[in-house]
Amino acid sequence: MRKTRHAHRTWKRIALASLLAASASIQAEAFKHTAPEHLKEFEEALKLEPNIDNGRRLFKTYCITCHGPEGWGVAGSGYPQIAGQLKEVIIKQLADFRAGNRDNPIMRSFSSRRSLGGPQEIADVAAYVSSLPMTPRNDKGFNLRLEEGKRIYDELCADCHGEKGEGDHKKHVPRIQGQHYSYLMRQFNWIRNGRRRNADKKMVEQIQDMTPREQTAVMSYVAHIRPDNVAPEGWRNPDFDNFDRSWRPAKIR
Repeated sequence: MRKTRHAHRTWKRIALASLLAASASIQAEAFKHTAPEHLKEFEEALKLEPNIDNGRRLFKTYCITCHGPEGWGVAGSGYPQIAGQLKEVIIKQLADFRAGNRDNPIMRSFSSRRSLGGPQEIADVAAYVSSLPMTPRNDKGFNLRLEEGKRIYDELCADCHGEKGEGDHKKHVPRIQGQHYSYLMRQFNWIRNGRRRNADKKMVEQIQDMTPREQTAVMSYVAHIRPDNVAPEGWRNPDFDNFDRSWRPAKIR
């Protein structure tokens, strides 16, 4: 029985690998004329001295409606917390949205040159978002099997995302600690099925055989990790004190 199951999984992984390879080839062809230009532009953004005041203005214009005045997103809606994310990661993800390596028409529009401009504007908004404290009340998922989730995380995730999910500045690996559980689950599924085309190939391979129980356990564990830059209870972003916080964007399906 175990051999049959193992053989089934092996063929499943081979088929998936072939599908992902074909998809990657198609995407590379589609973006071969634009990707180098975007990469050069965003590499420049990494080196620039950011203007936080301009970053605040850009955040208000393009980010606040979906991610909220604190940058905390909306639990259960599909809109992630972006506050406190590593500046380098924000720059990298904006590059991927602009190049079409991530599927989100709204973000692709807001990251375009027509909206966000060039490298300086990218550096500015990334620095402002990165400076915001993270929410003390993220969607944490489930309290059950957190020890199992930690074991899986330590085995499969810690090498890249850090011991506590803090990410990596130099390698542009995202901070995932304290992120909304619902967003983590959705991105995990998109990475596994190839929809998120900027995913690390090693990660795609590692998570293929993870069961729903294991996925729930590890994503709940990650959501429960408390970052070191959490805002105090009741904190409101003083830059946007008059923003209507009762408004919520439509849920992403």
